[in-house]
Parts: sequence; C-alpha cells; structure tokens
Amino acid sequence: MEKKKYSSYAELERDLEILKLEKEINYQKLVLSFQKTKESITPHKIVNGFVSSYTEYFSNSYVKIIQAVLPYIIGWFINKKRGN
Repeated sequence: MEKKKYSSYAELERDLEILKLEKEINYQKLVLSFQKTKESITPHKIVNGFVSSYTEYFSNSYVKIIQAVLPYIIGWFINKKRGN
C-alpha cells in the first residue's frame, strides 16, 4: 500500500472524516449483529428451532416409519387373536 501524500490539511481532514464514518458504520453493523444474535438465542427460539428440525426430519420419514412398524403391528394383532 502506497503512502498517500496530502497537499493540504483539507484533504487530510476529509480522509480522516471518511475513516471516522466508516468506523462508525462498522460499529453500528457490529451492534446490529449482536442484537440479532441476542434475539435469536432466546429459549423460545431455541426450542422452536430444535422442534422444527426434528419435525422436518420426521415429516419426511413418516412413510418409512410406518413401513417399518406396520408388519410388527399386524403380527401383534394376529398373535393376539390367536391367543398367543
């Protein structure tokens, strides 16, 4: 990175003001990010995230679960009727 040469104090002050504003913008982005993170780590949202992930997993797996369990249920009813 080349060193910039200033020909007047006005140029220097302008660049310092730009850097100050960029610093403030980055600080505000950090504060906003922290607030969003803080809001997302509430017990209610954690539980909802946990439940929704398992709900999504099991909603896609209902057919497989039923196919795996159904033969055992049918066998249990048949054995129950026979008296075993």
